[in-house]
Amino acid sequence: MNSPEVTQMALSILRKGDNFQWYVITLLALVVYVYTNEVAKKNWKGIAAGLALYSVHWFYEILNALIQHFSGHALWTVPTGTAFLLLIGVGIELSFMFSIAGLVMSKLLPADPSLKILGINNRLLFAVGNAAFFSIVEIFLAKTPAFVWVYPWWGAFPVFVTVYIPFFLAAFYCHDWKPRAQITFISSVAAVDILAVIVFAGILKWI
Repeated sequence: MNSPEVTQMALSILRKGDNFQWYVITLLALVVYVYTNEVAKKNWKGIAAGLALYSVHWFYEILNALIQHFSGHALWTVPTGTAFLLLIGVGIELSFMFSIAGLVMSKLLPADPSLKILGINNRLLFAVGNAAFFSIVEIFLAKTPAFVWVYPWWGAFPVFVTVYIPFFLAAFYCHDWKPRAQITFISSVAAVDILAVIVFAGILKWI
């Protein structure tokens, strides 16, 4: 499929309920379960990691949608296969996954944030490792009709460097910050995301 075709396919289902499936409710329940379970355990560091990654994820998806508005095509798009397309590059299923990705992967972090592995700080090393893993998974996704890298120069390596490394750096470093710093970072990025959605999706109808 060419770029105009996949872009139009995605725009044709953008925030329309025609493809809704009931499994979305189950996925929502599972996300709620994950977070309430961590609240019960008082795992505030893991929750901070999850919310940090999710807020940064939304920032990137909004940016991708704005690229589509101004250039005609997003860097990545979801033309089919989703029960509800939130923005041109993210269906609700992917968004639910990213909502818990930082929390889940933070459970693999060593207890000591200063520990070095192969001479590298473990938070940095784990961020790069997780970014590589997610980028490899995206190679598979890009071979399906449901997820498209629109430009020939956009692929696993640019995604690895410019998207997933920042995702996991935000998650794993926020994990170790003091509560005030965690709240400041997460609330600031979330506020930008919410304002952008209100302005660019709600008022201007750009995304």
